[in-house]
This record gives sequence, C-alpha cells and structure tokens, in this order.
Amino acid sequence: MKSVILIPARYASSRFPGKPLAMLTLPDGQLKSLIEMSYETACSVSGIDAVYVTTDDTSIQRAAQDFGAEVIMTSNTCRNGTERCAEAMELSGLDADLVINLQGDAPLTPPWFVEGLINAMQEDQSADMATPVLRLDKETYKLFREDRLNNRVGGTTAVFDRNFHALYFSKEVLPFLDLAKVADSNMAPVFHHVGVYAYRPAVLRDYILWPEGPLETLEGLEQLRFLENGHSIKCVEVEAHGRLFWELNNPEDIARIETALRQMA
Repeated sequence: MKSVILIPARYASSRFPGKPLAMLTLPDGQLKSLIEMSYETACSVSGIDAVYVTTDDTSIQRAAQDFGAEVIMTSNTCRNGTERCAEAMELSGLDADLVINLQGDAPLTPPWFVEGLINAMQEDQSADMATPVLRLDKETYKLFREDRLNNRVGGTTAVFDRNFHALYFSKEVLPFLDLAKVADSNMAPVFHHVGVYAYRPAVLRDYILWPEGPLETLEGLEQLRFLENGHSIKCVEVEAHGRLFWELNNPEDIARIETALRQMA
C-alpha cells in the first residue's frame, strides 16, 4: 500500500499568525521552526513513500525548500488542512492508496502514532479514514482544564463508541469528569484527539464537495464534516510511552513544547 504524508501549513492562523515559522529552542540551544520539526517527524515514520509540505504561502514554501522538503502549492481558499490535502492531491496528481495529514503544529507527535493509523487502515479495508486518540493522564487533563479556565482554545477531545467509531469531537473537555471519581488511577477517562488523519483518496475527493456543516462551523473542527455527512471515523488508541504529547495551538504552548523537548533529550 503506497502511503504519503502531506503536511498542510498556512500562515494566516487566527490564533497564531505565522505559526508554521515559529521558532522553538531545542535542548542543545539550536533554533528550529515548527514546520521543519514537523517535517522531521514525518520523515521518521516507517512505511512512508513520500512526504510533502503543502501551503499557499511563499514564505513557508521557501522555508520548507531550504530544509529540503518537497512542496505542493495550493490556493488560498482552503479553509482547513483536510481541504488543503484534498486540493494538493488533485493539483499534483498524487498517486497513493493512503494519504496522511500530519498537521504542522504537532512536533511532539511520535512516529508510532502515524504507524498505528497505517496498520489500522491496512487491517480494516472498509474504513474510509482513521485518526489517533490518546488517553489523558491527570497532569495533561489539568492542562486541558487550565486552557479552558483561561478562555484559551487548546487541545481537542474525542468521544467514541465501544467499536472505536467516533461519536463527536470537541474543543471542550468531554466528557465531564470529577477527578475524585478516578482518584486511584493516574489516567482519566478523557481522550485527547491527535490531529493526524489517514484517508482513502476517494473520501478526500468527496470532502471538498460537501458544504461546511453547522457543527464544524461552531467547533472549528474539520473532521466533523465527515460525521455530519454520515461517514465513520475510526479512532485508533495510541500510547505516549511516557512522552508528553501537546500541540502548538497558542503562543503559550511554545514553552510547554520546549519543556517536553528538554525532558526527552
């Protein structure tokens, strides 16, 4: 099965303009951009045939080409990463059995998260798409709550049925949790949705034909368009194996990610 990774990146983020080019300080003091770190993560995934950055911004294009990435340019009308991946696939004539959207704001994504998606899609040929979910430990749960209490939009949570088919995704922390009820465990029954997707090409082509639905509009979550149009999303539970996973959603997240990088060094 031919699998390619697309890294959609846009400059005009409403919460964090220029986010892909934000610089992070590595444990050795070196500075590296968010998009370059995301590209390196993609290149570390086993079983991938090609990796591309896809953007509409020439400054991101130049930066990506400078560190050796191939770039697929798209229009500036793409409203989210899935639309950008779909357009990049069509404009480039990309030939693949599986397209993986590794968004450029998650440099802490371990390669085994993506490898788990590939394995799940190989095992279940009926699945149109899949996405990882990570059970929160209590410390990360507190970070989620801290963001919401400070009126910051942070990580996304996922709710799914017993067969791991998604029921809903939200920027609120779902389900509601009384920590006292899980006092004997370090884990919370709340799942962080990891912003990585594996799609069959056919469902990507359908996606750009559907209008944006009310839930997608309200939550600002692109994957809800699939649910609103009756498509199943397979949730694949992954494990962090002691690593902190966090996405760069707000400028405040830079310090969190730099701390995690130091702990991994």
